[in-house]
Amino acid sequence: MHQGEEELLATHVKGPAALAFLNQERRARAGGVGGLGVWAPVTMDSFFFGCELSSHTHSFTFKVEEEEDTEHVLALNMLCLTEGAKDECNVVEVVARDHDNQEIAVPVANLRLSCQPMLSLDDFQLQPPATFRLKSGSGPVCITGRHQIVCINSDFSEEESEDEESEEEVKVCGILPAKKRGGQP
Repeated sequence: MHQGEEELLATHVKGPAALAFLNQERRARAGGVGGLGVWAPVTMDSFFFGCELSSHTHSFTFKVEEEEDTEHVLALNMLCLTEGAKDECNVVEVVARDHDNQEIAVPVANLRLSCQPMLSLDDFQLQPPATFRLKSGSGPVCITGRHQIVCINSDFSEEESEDEESEEEVKVCGILPAKKRGGQP
């Protein structure tokens, strides 16, 4: 895949699936998984995420176990005040890491029952760990989104690759020449 094709793909396909595809494409161009020239299968799972912040629970931390060849992304969809909310400013901030791996706290919503009871975040993506805090107000504020997991299975060994090649050879070489009949050329 050429750079122009990568840019075209990146404009039409967003998120971890595109990233995994592009990484897999680059790996294949660089000799495949472990230099074998073999494509690694990519799987993507998506799970519903939700938490509630209130006067009883001021913060929630989303964290995952780090695994090799796995990428986790939290894509936030919406923040909204739920039943029992008062008409007060409810400021929600996210504490996460920036591109320099420094922890930063950023307010992402200021919700008020009478003027803005909900906010759509349109798949705002965060890398875990991320902490959500109710900086002011008593809530309850519901945060929803998707936990996306992209796995690149790189457990290919040279033996498996050779076995696959030998199976293909048997299929290709399985054609035998026709037997000659007596008296015909």
